[in-house]
Amino acid sequence: MSDDAPTPATTPTRIDQAGPRALSITWADGATHVYDVRELRLACGCAHCVDEWSGAERLDPASVPDDVRPLRIESVGRYALQIEWSDGHTSGIYPFRRLRALATP
Repeated sequence: MSDDAPTPATTPTRIDQAGPRALSITWADGATHVYDVRELRLACGCAHCVDEWSGAERLDPASVPDDVRPLRIESVGRYALQIEWSDGHTSGIYPFRRLRALATP
């Protein structure tokens, strides 16, 4: 099995809005994690938010409104979510492995 192959820990079975400021993901291994949506926005790893060469963060947290929220969430194949944010950001792709790593136990 390759490192990129889906596992129960990185395969979501349900994704729901869990209130106005939270996104809930239930994984195939039975775990459920609730994510603060602003924290997800700040964790975007796209080239607009993180320098592709150095890995330095380019996103200024002060530029992200406190009330930022997802407007649309779409599946990207079987490996990620793409989120369109209320602050106009649309290029972030959140691989399931990264979302699981961002989860607080």
